[in-house]
Amino acid sequence: METSEPFRIAAVQAAPVFLDLAATLDKACDLIQRAAAGGAQLVAFPEAFVSGYPVWVWFIPSGKTHPLRDLYTRLHGSAVSIPGPAIDRLCAAAADANVAVAIGVNERNAEASDSTLYNTLVYIGPDGRLLGRHRKFVPTAGERLVWGQGDGSDLEVYSLPFARVGGLLCWENYMPLARYTLSAWGEQVHVAPTWDRGEPWISSMRHIAKEGRSFVLGVCQAFHIDDVPDELDFKHEYLGGIDDWVNPGLSVIVDPDGKIVAGPLEAEEGILYADVEPHQLVGPKWQLDCAGHYARPDVFELRFHRRAAPFLQVVDEDESDEASVV
Repeated sequence: METSEPFRIAAVQAAPVFLDLAATLDKACDLIQRAAAGGAQLVAFPEAFVSGYPVWVWFIPSGKTHPLRDLYTRLHGSAVSIPGPAIDRLCAAAADANVAVAIGVNERNAEASDSTLYNTLVYIGPDGRLLGRHRKFVPTAGERLVWGQGDGSDLEVYSLPFARVGGLLCWENYMPLARYTLSAWGEQVHVAPTWDRGEPWISSMRHIAKEGRSFVLGVCQAFHIDDVPDELDFKHEYLGGIDDWVNPGLSVIVDPDGKIVAGPLEAEEGILYADVEPHQLVGPKWQLDCAGHYARPDVFELRFHRRAAPFLQVVDEDESDEASVV
């Protein structure tokens, strides 16, 4: 996608209404409108914004079955199906605002048991069309207690009216082959929704921007202890030593030269903006194009398997050579 006009991108640093789907959707739709009113043509939200990052995995020991079951049940109740009414509402908000949206959600595996959850990045076009979704390849450490693993069928770069947009979730951004794949598909704006924060993460965002010669939106939740409802026992039993910010956010937007152009935004909710000039999407690759003249495919080869891993394949007895995939 080539554009001759400047455009504006936005990173929304905010917390959801924890484990409350309806209220979080209200907040997301309001933030979409606010970012669009600020001139944004692409709005990126944090990881697992709908309807909450499972912060408890870093505090409750894995052997504490009953509290972990209770919280998983609550998270499942605030998760979404794709497609589904919650996604329809976000699509309508994007269309009303005429803005593209990339937003992190907890997604049910509605194609099978409807009981496993994925950490998923959803892409919506400015016309309100659901472009696609990407399920996180590898949940990190304690996250494995909550989320399943995605596959190669849904990694994609989307051609929007202003740029080619792709992304990876949190520590997927440390998977060099995944980054290279997006670069090889011509990614120009990279969305990096996360729960991570701090100087090492910010340095990673700068490195990824310079490596891919893309704009990077490192977008995180600013999550305060008061965002956890008092009714949840784990707040009192495991978070008692925290009296302010569980996660200060520190969202950033970085340009293709690795320079921070917005943020870091610390310990507050807000929206970061950056203006993109068309020449910034091409000019920096004159020096370094990691999936172009710097790739050396005669020396290094990457093979990407874009295939789904279905939970069930049904083979009819009279059609033994054909399987219907569920």
